[in-house]
Amino acid sequence: MDAARAAVEKIPATELAGDAAEPAVAAILADALAASGDPDEAFDLGDLDPELVDIFVEEAGDLLDHSDGLLAQLRENPTEREPLVGLQRDLHTIKGGARMAGIMAVGELGHAMESLLEAVVELRGELGHDGIPLLERGFDRLHAMITRVGARRAIDPSEALIEEFNARALGKPTSPADAPVPAATSSPASPAVETELKPLSAPIGDTVPTDDDDISVRAPQEQVRIRADLLDQLVNYAGEVAIYRARLEQQLGAFRSAMGEMEQTNMRLRDQLRRLDIETEAQIIARYQREHETADATFDPLELDRFSTLQQLSRALGESAADMSSLQGTLDDLTRQYETLLLQQSRVSSDLQQGLMRTRMVPFDALVPRLRRVVRQAAGETGKQVQLKLDGAQGELDRSVLEHMTAPLEHMLRNAVAHGLETPEQRRGAKKPEEGVVRIAVRREGSEVVLEVGDDGRGLDRAAIRRRGEERGLVRADAVLANSDLDMLIFEPGFSTVDEVSRLAGRGVGMDVVASEVRQLGGTLDIASRPGEGTTFTLRLPQTLAVTQAVFVRIGETSFAVPIASVRGVGRIGRDEFGKADASYSYGGEEYLVHDLGGLVGHGVARAEGQLQMPLLLIRSGDLRAAVAVDQIVGSREIVVKPVGPQVASIPGIFGATIMGDGSVVVILDVAPLVRRRAAQPRDVEPAAATVVHHVPLVMVVDDSVTMRKVTGRVLERHNFEVASARDGIDALERMADRVPDLMLLDIEMPRMDGYELATAMKADPRLRNVPIVMITSRTGEKHRQRAFEIGVERYLGKPYQENELVRNVYELLKLQPRGDD
Repeated sequence: MDAARAAVEKIPATELAGDAAEPAVAAILADALAASGDPDEAFDLGDLDPELVDIFVEEAGDLLDHSDGLLAQLRENPTEREPLVGLQRDLHTIKGGARMAGIMAVGELGHAMESLLEAVVELRGELGHDGIPLLERGFDRLHAMITRVGARRAIDPSEALIEEFNARALGKPTSPADAPVPAATSSPASPAVETELKPLSAPIGDTVPTDDDDISVRAPQEQVRIRADLLDQLVNYAGEVAIYRARLEQQLGAFRSAMGEMEQTNMRLRDQLRRLDIETEAQIIARYQREHETADATFDPLELDRFSTLQQLSRALGESAADMSSLQGTLDDLTRQYETLLLQQSRVSSDLQQGLMRTRMVPFDALVPRLRRVVRQAAGETGKQVQLKLDGAQGELDRSVLEHMTAPLEHMLRNAVAHGLETPEQRRGAKKPEEGVVRIAVRREGSEVVLEVGDDGRGLDRAAIRRRGEERGLVRADAVLANSDLDMLIFEPGFSTVDEVSRLAGRGVGMDVVASEVRQLGGTLDIASRPGEGTTFTLRLPQTLAVTQAVFVRIGETSFAVPIASVRGVGRIGRDEFGKADASYSYGGEEYLVHDLGGLVGHGVARAEGQLQMPLLLIRSGDLRAAVAVDQIVGSREIVVKPVGPQVASIPGIFGATIMGDGSVVVILDVAPLVRRRAAQPRDVEPAAATVVHHVPLVMVVDDSVTMRKVTGRVLERHNFEVASARDGIDALERMADRVPDLMLLDIEMPRMDGYELATAMKADPRLRNVPIVMITSRTGEKHRQRAFEIGVERYLGKPYQENELVRNVYELLKLQPRGDD
């Protein structure tokens, strides 16, 4: 332990000032504590098989985690024999594996521990008042040795510990120097009296544990180990498949819409052919009446094929129309089949994705042995008695979430022991049990996993927090702060209320790293503390980082996704109420302060045009309650979360992004940080971005040529204009009934209503007379040009036009500043 202390005290304080300091301290502490007495040199493999050593290290880690749970059961029920038998089995397997791999030091310690357990089980010995702490020391030492072997570091044979186990197995007393008793444990203290073991239903000597029994106990069903990066790739591919499926569904919907238009076209074609047949028959009768003097009166003209070429073509068109109807029916059948196949593929894809997501889920209790060791080490360092209690540890989390939260949880447990719990003397004075309790509760709420880490200690020292906050300039001396605001100061980088730096506390790093990790995972962190009763940290984390349910909202022309885990519900508020300062919305017996999403994200204010009331998205995050006004709530769906990179992810309020069926990217918002950020701003200061409305000009292209409409539309879209199109004058007037464009590009020669007629109608309409018109036509004669200017057209261009010239005229008429690349 002296070597561990020296290793930590040698760390310069300047090296621990950054955000990465806490992991560094944790790693150095773990290495130093594990390496007490171990030589600081590489592990000599010699003739050992490295692959076999790695297999043993992996298997032994699982067995030690299982043994840690059995030790906890033995602490709670010292008279139970089953945990002893289970520990004996695990040690037997570890011993055999160590000797097979050639790591004799581990095998010898495992053999000594197994000998003690065998003596106790066969009633040849007893554990005594310090037997369980001795077993915990032995298992902690085994874990440290195996960890060092995995890191290819040399290990000490631990001969003194082996002799202690051998002496206890033979019933020999040990001196206090040889058997130090830790000052604290992670479970209730063992009774001082001798425990009476329950008799077995059958002698244990008749059933000697074998390796086959070990395998059957540890692996009730066949398991396969795969690399984590390969699993992540498979999950990513499944997400891509889901995105492609959504795009196929959207394209199939567009194809179905085109089929509907084709059916309408066929109906019009059949009607036109029917009228054409009537006209051709009327022509036959009229010709007969003109030629009846010389015609053969034996037959009526309709009884013979006296058809002209026009009548023959009309009949051929009728047959072609019938063929098109038949082809349309075939396409309808194929479309229905494709829809059925896509639905089946959707079900299989969803099952595949859910199966892969389940493979990423790991139970929280896989982390419990490590957390117990952290508590035991911290208790031993501080001389306190600590019991770790767990609730709901069978809950599952995404593997990546659990990996990110391992170091923060360890630090919170160390803080609970070092800062939160009192010494046994202080607890006696406060009329508390000498043994403190640290609790970890895991539960699921919707798509979130809630972790609660609490203790029954003294609670947060808010006076010390405020004093240190004033010293660092974080709080003004005359400022009035609520308890919750004071509590949040402990998440500031470098903040610590401890005056002396120890191995567990005082460097001011750790809680800011915890808060940072939680935010990066898209979670929230809340504190509840009562003086003299303890402190509880509540962490709300997404169950998985790959797939989530989200609500889609629209503000202006932009869509955002909001994780449904933070959405309490939806509502509506009257426009007069929405306009009031400090407006609130009541829902479920709680008050939600009203905010504007446009102001939170820097867009224009929410308008919700065409709606009598403003839609509200009700957000809940910890103690935060906010009703966010939007233009439209589109709906909810399952989305694949894509990372956005460290540059974008560092912006407050951005959780990630997702890809929609049409290929567009939608940002996933975390609304709570945005609301908190707005609440921290002075009330008399409004961000300028909230009052600025960026209007995208609408340009209408009117031309009977499909190619011309598409080419011109793409040119305008490249320059960030919104484009609408019409095929002739009448179509343009119908479209302008809903929305008036900012500019019109107009052709002259068009069916139904040409460009001159449309321009004349627009200049006579008060709604449309101020719309600038640019005529683009192949008629470049002076007569045509003069007619256009007489009507009131602003510009006249000839086909084919030059792109630069067109864009220049558009910018001039709209009074816009051209971009730098134009």
